[in-house]
Amino acid sequence: MLVTAVLSGLVLGGTYALLAMGLTLQYGIARIMNLAYGELIIVAAFLSYALFTYAGISPVWALLIALPGGFVLGYAIYGLLMAPLVRRARNAASLEIDSILTTFGLLFVIQGLLLVTFGANFTSYSYLNDAVQIFGTRLAANRLLALVLAVVLGAAIYLVLTRTLWGTALRAVAVAPGSAPLVGIDVERAARMAFALGGALAAAGGVVISMYQTFTATSGVVFTMKALIIVIMGGVGNILGALSAGLLLGLAETMVATYVDPGLTLATTYGLFLAVLLWRPTGLFGRAVR
Repeated sequence: MLVTAVLSGLVLGGTYALLAMGLTLQYGIARIMNLAYGELIIVAAFLSYALFTYAGISPVWALLIALPGGFVLGYAIYGLLMAPLVRRARNAASLEIDSILTTFGLLFVIQGLLLVTFGANFTSYSYLNDAVQIFGTRLAANRLLALVLAVVLGAAIYLVLTRTLWGTALRAVAVAPGSAPLVGIDVERAARMAFALGGALAAAGGVVISMYQTFTATSGVVFTMKALIIVIMGGVGNILGALSAGLLLGLAETMVATYVDPGLTLATTYGLFLAVLLWRPTGLFGRAVR
């Protein structure tokens, strides 16, 4: 039972980490609090559902459509809605407030379109539901595949951000946006690319989630909340922090649901969140202010 709980926790935590990595890029680098982030996840989940149900396309292949689609959508949202806010913002606080209000409206626009298109019912599809034997326990193949995809995608983006010049430039903007132009970094372009990359990761997370969870057109708020909690717990703008906090939260929720009461998972999320903030207000990997 313990092995099953741990594996299920890793699946959930890996998915959380993948989702949070996209939001930490948007918030940490672009300085934009995207409250419509969860809706992008749900759009990708419905895309995967439609491709599998009506065209017989596997969710793995759907990733090849969702990833570039999410990137283009994120790039367009930044160009059409966020860029004007960035240009007129007096300071970072003003930009954050404006972006919250704008993306709050975008949330309802996307949610309304999803409700009209797919309705309000819970949606899911059967993909690789057969159980496989692993470490002496049985786990649904779709959950195992979801974990593998989350690990591969998470590792890929981590390596890009830490081992390439482009990734180093993005991290420099996250750490010191005021000093980045002094070394030739185009901060506005870096923010746009980070926002678009966050959209791609949201789309990837939506496809992964759709393989083993039910979802509705109004589920996006829950995923935005979870991603935001993980971003703050790990340290805003810190990719390793998002990975660690996502896994920690997934394991904690699964253990409580398995050994205590499934009704306490939400309380566990907020309890862990508060505990981390009381112990380390800047997050697990955030830089302490001196």
